[in-house]
Amino acid sequence: MSRIILILLGLCIASTATAQDDEARSVKYKERTVIDFEGVDVTGELVKPQGQLLLDRKRANFNPFIRLREDFNVEMRQSIDEMK
Repeated sequence: MSRIILILLGLCIASTATAQDDEARSVKYKERTVIDFEGVDVTGELVKPQGQLLLDRKRANFNPFIRLREDFNVEMRQSIDEMK
């Protein structure tokens, strides 16, 4: 029992500990930064695939799984018969 009390007391004390603020450090940035890209040369070569790898694909044709209906007359008649 005393172990549980000590553990709870330790957790309560540890939860109130906070870090100290370091107010002495402050960072100041320059008001303006200028970067000159005039002297930069980029060299390299363009790498292309050999031959024609990309062929024109045909558009996929799927059979419709949903049959579109124009009316629901049969179901309406059945619901009327159920109501009677």
